[in-house]
Amino acid sequence: MIYLVEDDDSIRELVTYTLRSTGMEAKGFSTPAEFWSAMEKKLPELILLDIMLPEEDGLEILKKIRKNSKTKSVPVIMLTAKGTEYDQVVGLDCGADDYIPKPFGMMALVARIKAVLRRSEKASPEKVLEMGSLIVNSTRHTVHVAGESVSLTLKEFELLCLLLENPGVVFTRDQLLNQIWGYAFDGESRTVDVHVRHLRQKLGDCGKYIETVRGIGYRVGDGRA
Repeated sequence: MIYLVEDDDSIRELVTYTLRSTGMEAKGFSTPAEFWSAMEKKLPELILLDIMLPEEDGLEILKKIRKNSKTKSVPVIMLTAKGTEYDQVVGLDCGADDYIPKPFGMMALVARIKAVLRRSEKASPEKVLEMGSLIVNSTRHTVHVAGESVSLTLKEFELLCLLLENPGVVFTRDQLLNQIWGYAFDGESRTVDVHVRHLRQKLGDCGKYIETVRGIGYRVGDGRA
């Protein structure tokens, strides 16, 4: 959903019509009061904001958007008849993602909206695995034990992540070899034991979470076994 705050009826209707005709959802508001009321009910993907408005100007609205933790990440494009470099700088300094002076072409506006939306797409949330004081960020490839950074080799890291992602699941040595080293690996199962031993040593007290299941393989448990 895209919100447009524009007090000029003809521009507001033309822009919302164009956006809808290109497959986007859009709502137009003639006053800031209407806009704020809508913001309380649902946040948009992007806001098109005119500077010259009744009640309060667009820059004041932009400042409020950026100060609110719930709305500060919503992308905003300023639409205004003011086209001087100074006004553009002020808008951008206040947190605008883009600035389009009037008059503007509808297709150019659509292209700018799509560009801003692409830039503002949220990155995939980081994947964090935790057990006790052990924290593993599989996105950033970091490991911390009791707040201290731990350096692991790539295979040690992959082995730890696999076990943590499947708590309580017992993996045989052959399964671990296949999933971590690959089916083409021509080494022996002792490779797994060596990596587990090193991993436990590096994890210190948290090494106890990697449990040996006698005669089968390994799993991550609660460390009380």
